[in-house]
Amino acid sequence: MIENVTDRIDLRSDTITRPTPAMRRAMAEAEVGDDVLGDDPTVRALEERTAELLGKEAAVYMPSGTMTNQVAIRTHTEPGQEILLDANGHMYFYEAGAAAALSGVTCRLLAGARGIFTADQVRAALRPPDQHFPPSRLICIENTHNRGGGAVWPLEAIAEVALLACRHNLNMHMDGARLWNAAVATGRSERQIAEPFDTVSVCFSKGLGAPVGSALVGARHLMERARRFRKQYGGGMRQAGIIAAGALYALNHHRERLAEDHANARALAEGLANIHGIRIDLSSVETNIVVFGVEGKSGAQFVRELEGLGVRMLAVGPDTVRAVTHLHVDANAIRRAVDAVWKVMGKAW
Repeated sequence: MIENVTDRIDLRSDTITRPTPAMRRAMAEAEVGDDVLGDDPTVRALEERTAELLGKEAAVYMPSGTMTNQVAIRTHTEPGQEILLDANGHMYFYEAGAAAALSGVTCRLLAGARGIFTADQVRAALRPPDQHFPPSRLICIENTHNRGGGAVWPLEAIAEVALLACRHNLNMHMDGARLWNAAVATGRSERQIAEPFDTVSVCFSKGLGAPVGSALVGARHLMERARRFRKQYGGGMRQAGIIAAGALYALNHHRERLAEDHANARALAEGLANIHGIRIDLSSVETNIVVFGVEGKSGAQFVRELEGLGVRMLAVGPDTVRAVTHLHVDANAIRRAVDAVWKVMGKAW
């Protein structure tokens, strides 16, 4: 197991990961400059490495995934236009209405299955050319899908949506905060998954374990436009190489180990499936996110009682709980978490 693990087992999210000692050394020794002036060599190295991995011309480092997603929307659209995305997508559900506030666009919501919608659904949602309607401009896909329980978009489904987008002159953006998990789960490279998209957002501070940051990648001319909006939104940073070094270390050392998180999520799900009062669909556990239902008590009550036993999870509905595996959780911690759930659920039956 990787360092910095405490006695408490925290499965609320993979955002709680902390830098490893080796990552901290890389950050402490990072060469820095003024990134707004383009002078930070570590930021430039991170951007070049990210663009290379995803097969795009350029990248822009930003403080958060919300910023990369919202800068992408602004880069592709003008106020009064419309974007199409899943009704449970992070860009709509968890980003504080930013698409409307910052870009002045409306959201055409699609009812995907665990966040995955079809080309036919997109086709049915497209506006006809008429002065009464906002022009459709951008299709957004989230892969893996957070509220979909870490669901992975099949490449075939992406290709069908991308073909439709091309026929209708629509751009494509991927919220790939957990693209790294999708690559490990499918055995496909990040470049293969990213290929149909005009822009892709990726996160370094979830499963990869870096402390701060995301990047937006795409064609060079799009990234030049995106850099202006990053500055406009307050995302210009100075000696950002200190945090970029952590992200660069994570890219080079922590991507393959995500398979361990997936294996631990599977072990957790299988353990939970044997507990009376727990509802879980094992086929839904594709990556590092486990979503399950509880009976006999509310999700909030379940989480409170579980925390009393040293295990932290997140209630995401009246009777629904989410657990996310990450680099600070090993197989022994998963066994302890399952034992704690046994004890909590034993009180309800």
